[in-house]
Parts: sequence; C-alpha cells; structure tokens
Amino acid sequence: MIEAPIGYVDTDPYKYDYLPLCDIERDGLDSGCESLAVNCEPRTPGGKRGTPVQWRFAPKAIANPTWSDWQSQGGPTCLYDPDPQAVLRAIAARIANDFKQLPIQSAKVTVQPGPHTLKGMETNVFAAATEQAFDVVILGQNVHLEATPVEYTYNYGDGTSFGPTMFAGGSISEDEWGTKTRTSHIYKQTGDFRLTVTTGFRGTYSVNGGPPLPITGNGQFASPAQLVSVWRSETRQVADNCIENPTGWACPSSAGSNK
Repeated sequence: MIEAPIGYVDTDPYKYDYLPLCDIERDGLDSGCESLAVNCEPRTPGGKRGTPVQWRFAPKAIANPTWSDWQSQGGPTCLYDPDPQAVLRAIAARIANDFKQLPIQSAKVTVQPGPHTLKGMETNVFAAATEQAFDVVILGQNVHLEATPVEYTYNYGDGTSFGPTMFAGGSISEDEWGTKTRTSHIYKQTGDFRLTVTTGFRGTYSVNGGPPLPITGNGQFASPAQLVSVWRSETRQVADNCIENPTGWACPSSAGSNK
C-alpha cells in the first residue's frame, strides 16, 4: 500500500493503493495485458515495459476500507518505477522543484501614469496575474498541477522595493492619478527606471486524477522589466508663442522641455 506523501499527512485525508491489471512476461505481454487499452511500451530503447495498474484511494480513518477507483483518471495507467510502492513518495520528493520549472506566466505590470510619470508624485503600480494549470508526466504518472498567485514583491528600479504583499493593486481612473494607493511609489529622482514585480505562486498537484495535494513553498516568477521615465515638473509664467518662437521655454525645441 502507498501512504500519502511524507509531509502531507494532515492535508490529505486519503491513502492510496494500486491494483495490477495483468502480469508482464519476460519476453512480452500475456493475454490479459494485450486486451487492455493502455500500452505500457518501454520509455527508453532496451528498457522494460511498464506495469498496467488501476489506482485506488480510500479514507485513512478506516482500517479496512472499501477502495474506490480514481474515476477522473479515465482508465488504467502505467507504472515504470522499479519500486512501484515508492512512486507517490518519489513524486512528492521532486514536485517542489518541478513546480518551479514550469512555464508559469508572471504577472503583467502596469504603471499609472505611464510610461512617463513625475518626480515627487504618487505613481500607481499594479500587477495582474492569473491562475494557471499544467499537465505533465512524472515517473510515468499523469500529474496535474495548478498555480495560484498569492503574493507580490515590487522592485521599483530605484533601489527601493515593497513586499512580499498579498496586494496586487489595481487600476485607478485618470482623475485619481497622483493619489496614494497600497502599491504606489514616489520617485525622488528623475531618470529612467526598470520596474519589476515578482509573483509568488502557490501550487497543488494530483497524480492520475487523485485528490489535490499542496506543494511545499511558493514558486517565484519575475515579470519582464517595465521602463518608467520620471520627469520633473516646473511652473512658470511665460508669454512665448511656440509657433512664433519654437525655442521658447517649454516649447518642444527648448531646453525647458527636457526631463
């Protein structure tokens, strides 16, 4: 019998077992295996065939339970592990690292106003991330993983950061630009800054359609850098007409139009 993976006893109410559906002969398949829909061909040249099995689960609290098939699995699956009893534990041991290698899409970062903002002004920054799902094969087993965004760390590009925080922030109307938000930032210098947000995703996984199990730790995924240009603002009383004097203060051709 295969118990729940180490470390997840308190979160998984089930215990697991598998039922071999036929015997693999040394030189091929017996008649029982040939009649099955699943084909457990060797995964590598010269390798051994897998063993067709039906995974089952039952409540841990019951000593001699009636086992139930994992119906969402859609049929038998193949075991290739030399010690089938250890397959769930082996998946549990590597799942945290495999989770971090998934092509999870990081949050999209938006700046208001942007891409230009003003020195000394509250600049609203927010992230938009989505829950994502992946289906992979680990140790010959079908594993379904789900990644949920749960925390954000903002690096504003000027040496300051905020987080980790559960707040993703959000869009505000144009007439609210310059007001403080939970994730806004004040740039104290002019210049170009590369802003990023690192999103922490919490993961769960299930093997062959079984119940979802938590993945230890969060996967951290950084967004592409968002370029923010910080300008200064000045107020002067002028009488120049930019059509008549293109080099007048604050006209496009003047020094006063620079950041």
